[in-house]
Amino acid sequence: MSDSTQSTAHELATIADNVAQYRSRVAALADRHVGTDRDDFVAAIHEAERQLRSAERGILRAVRTGG
Repeated sequence: MSDSTQSTAHELATIADNVAQYRSRVAALADRHVGTDRDDFVAAIHEAERQLRSAERGILRAVRTGG
């Protein structure tokens, strides 16, 4: 792996870690509202969480491909 590819893969791995942390924070926000009359709000937060999970997986796939 070239130095440039290795550097990019390392930076992507760091970004994936940050996305995972944000995903966890978003999930915790949804938990506060589960069981309330705001099912629409909870659903929107869960959708955002799923999108962050998808982004994390895509970034990690790029890391593996680069490696």
